[in-house]
Amino acid sequence: MSLVERHDSTTAAGWDGGTGSVGDYFALLKPRVMSLVIFTALVGIVLAPGGLHPVLAGTALLCIAIGAGASGALNMWYDADIDLVMSRTASRPVPAGRVTAEEALAFGLTLACGSVLMIGLAVNLLAAGLLAFTIFFYVVVYTMWLKRSTPQNIVIGGAAGALPPVIGWAAVTGSVSLESIVLFLIIFMWTPPHFWALALFKSSDYEAAGVPMLPVVRGPRSTRNHILIYSLLLAPIGLTPTLIGLAGPVYGVAAAALGLVFVWLAVDVWRRREGPLATRAAVRLFLFSIFYLFALFALLFVERLVTLAMPGLGKGLALALGFGG
Repeated sequence: MSLVERHDSTTAAGWDGGTGSVGDYFALLKPRVMSLVIFTALVGIVLAPGGLHPVLAGTALLCIAIGAGASGALNMWYDADIDLVMSRTASRPVPAGRVTAEEALAFGLTLACGSVLMIGLAVNLLAAGLLAFTIFFYVVVYTMWLKRSTPQNIVIGGAAGALPPVIGWAAVTGSVSLESIVLFLIIFMWTPPHFWALALFKSSDYEAAGVPMLPVVRGPRSTRNHILIYSLLLAPIGLTPTLIGLAGPVYGVAAAALGLVFVWLAVDVWRRREGPLATRAAVRLFLFSIFYLFALFALLFVERLVTLAMPGLGKGLALALGFGG
């Protein structure tokens, strides 16, 4: 019997599930978001004092990635109705009909429970608790409540996306410290200008879906004001790792330069109010914001590896650049 004949006979027997492929289920995990989660969690693991056996570190990272994927699948399950009317999301597996809502829900819950259980058993209970809280916050607090009820949805909901480096830190140390909170704050303050820049040139999608994003509720002018304010707050927070000794002078100089560019692009968004130039400014800020966050965490990661390999190099650079005495 051919694959087509088996499918037809299964349908005739009452099968009402989706026809999703492996690729569709992978898409449910929101792989682009997951890649950011994995990278920031890895930086948290590498920066944390002490050490963790490579197998346990890999297990922790895998569980954090699966937990992020579970959040994505549950988000797509709940948001299928609004995803269907937004051009950016209409082709996702659930609104496109390739995966049923029930399948997405079961898939997400299975991954969520499995990831939390595994990290708890293999690593420590604090990391498990933080991962469980992250999934709950993203799915219940952000997706089910904030996203459809307040224009501040992305501000409060951004806490979920900012927690992976804290989970990575907790996996190594069994604690949450000032350093891990600083990593959290960088992502937390980065999230609003990043998503509001996107919302400026995708506001018609959000309006059609009934999602109260800031440009829809308060208008583009208010959104531009908010973007500028958060960008001005983000730039100095990006420098904080150097100020507290978590990063070295190379990171500090680069973070200062990147922060200035971020603010300059935010000012450009604030200045350009209408027409193609305004859209282009918002797109530039959105794209640069992705690079900005990746660059900061990549610098933290590389500096840490260099410091571990050559302990005296970081102190020498600090003295040469006037950061130490």
